[in-house]
Amino acid sequence: MIDLKLLREQPNDIREAAKAKNIELNIDHILELDKKVKTLQSELESIAAQKNDASKQIASAEADERQKLIDDMRVIDRKADEIKAEFTPLKDELDELLYKIPNPAMPDVKVAASEDENEIVKTVGKKTKFNFELKDHLTLGENLGIIDMESAATASGARFTYLKGDGALLQFALMQYALSVAQKNSFTPVIVPHLVSPKSMRAMGYLEHGGHDEIYFLPKDNLYLVGTSEQSIGPMHMDKTFDEKELPLRYIGYSPCYRREAGSYGKDTKGILRVHQFDKLEMFSFSHPDTSNDEHDLILSIEEELMQGLKIPYQVVKMVTGDLGLPAARKYDIEAWMPAQDAYRETHSCSTTTDFQARRLNTRFKDKNGDLRFVHTLNGTAFAIGRTIIAILENYQQEDGSVLVPEVLQVYMGKKVIQKI
Repeated sequence: MIDLKLLREQPNDIREAAKAKNIELNIDHILELDKKVKTLQSELESIAAQKNDASKQIASAEADERQKLIDDMRVIDRKADEIKAEFTPLKDELDELLYKIPNPAMPDVKVAASEDENEIVKTVGKKTKFNFELKDHLTLGENLGIIDMESAATASGARFTYLKGDGALLQFALMQYALSVAQKNSFTPVIVPHLVSPKSMRAMGYLEHGGHDEIYFLPKDNLYLVGTSEQSIGPMHMDKTFDEKELPLRYIGYSPCYRREAGSYGKDTKGILRVHQFDKLEMFSFSHPDTSNDEHDLILSIEEELMQGLKIPYQVVKMVTGDLGLPAARKYDIEAWMPAQDAYRETHSCSTTTDFQARRLNTRFKDKNGDLRFVHTLNGTAFAIGRTIIAILENYQQEDGSVLVPEVLQVYMGKKVIQKI
């Protein structure tokens, strides 16, 4: 949620920031509602003060005067009920509209409508070359007996998979490697709840503007399945006030991630690139506002360190405004080279949401002057396991169908080669 004071003082800036994210909002209507709500709220506060004064007078009044004061209070109560009847729906409407206002992009983010104009910041490593006919990750995985989508389709339906044998061990190896790197940078490992309340999910900024289409909801339990552990880590400190010296507070969360992948049918449906359930390690920081840009750089550098450790070619892409989504003020993607697709594909993202999520979560800190301020929140992928496995299988494949294990993972795998047994 944006700062309401900022909206009142700079409505045109907020309007343009929303347009830059392809979101059209009637800012004038929101401001009109805000004025009405403020006026009615002031009247209710005035009535509350009158009732408080009257209550004190009744306690010491004579019988006749007491009855008159009681009658006056009844009139005041009826007036309060009338105002509340007008105030409540207007306040609810205002809150709904405020939640739909996106976080403005940072000044350094390019204003453009779509992902087609995203900026390639840098490219690292040379595209892997082969002197034999390439196999894609699914063919490799099925031949090696480590990916089983056929059985998963029987058990669960399309877009699910079993990782078996060395496939499962490869996942655990990636997890151990990521944890070792993240912990060196003071990220505390956390295993999070997979289900969160509507209040928590909304606070993280994932329900507006079509967010419901992507998220699994359990109506009987009134709970959402997380699409990333970020959605569970942020609410861990809802309504919390930190001391300034506690920041930054860093976590690396592990969870399965559940996504409908709405609208993607017929696209990227082969293999495990775009599935309904996958596992992910996600970095998340509660940062001091003055150092949040440095924190963003740190998270991106850790992502790059992980990719460079795997020795997989990649490129860093900076999102334009139209590709940021509601919460992010700046976002980078890392795209790994996937030889069988002859393309770079996203494996990591890295975002700062400034104080947008913190305002919704009411997560603050007390600075050295004793003032209360909202923290900044940031998130970044350590490993999206499935997509990283795709990159490993395709970049490390051998002519005989075996796959070399990246050197940094061999200590966790206990082997150098994945081959058919």
